[in-house]
Amino acid sequence: MKRIILVPMLAMALIGITTLEATAQKEKTVMVGGAAMYPSKNIVENAVNSKDHTTLVAAVKAAGLVETLQGAGPFTVFAPTNAAFDMLPSGTVENLVKPENKGTLTTVLTYHVVPGSWSGKDLMKMVKDGKGMAKVKTVQGEELTIMEKDKSLWVKDAKGGVAKVTISDVKQSNGVIHVIDHVLMP
Repeated sequence: MKRIILVPMLAMALIGITTLEATAQKEKTVMVGGAAMYPSKNIVENAVNSKDHTTLVAAVKAAGLVETLQGAGPFTVFAPTNAAFDMLPSGTVENLVKPENKGTLTTVLTYHVVPGSWSGKDLMKMVKDGKGMAKVKTVQGEELTIMEKDKSLWVKDAKGGVAKVTISDVKQSNGVIHVIDHVLMP
């Protein structure tokens, strides 16, 4: 009797896994932080599943930007990893997420967002057309400088800090994410 029940349950589980795999293949997902990023989902819906972006997601929630980043966009997000946030001076993140620092946190986070959906190819073309660099205006209002080095995209912030794009072209329903290895500072 138990075998009869287990076989259909096993078959149902396998069908579920196969369906997820088929959806992932159909949507041309990119793996980020151990999770498939689905182009049919928005920036927030995907980011919450990345184990590498828990600090960024917590900061977005603390800044009250969830609804904005779930909006129509399109947005290009340069998404720092948890390791990038860990490189900041001790206590920086804890201080930024305090309610009284919401304005500063919002400034830092929106400095990582550019209006429009800019693929890696688009950004590389802008860099080539700009003879080695291109400027993009952030939602925060200041500019980032996009550069190419060793066939990789790099982003330079207003303070001279640089971040390498480690995973490019993570397509979303409302834009694109480029994973970066440092936090950008306005």
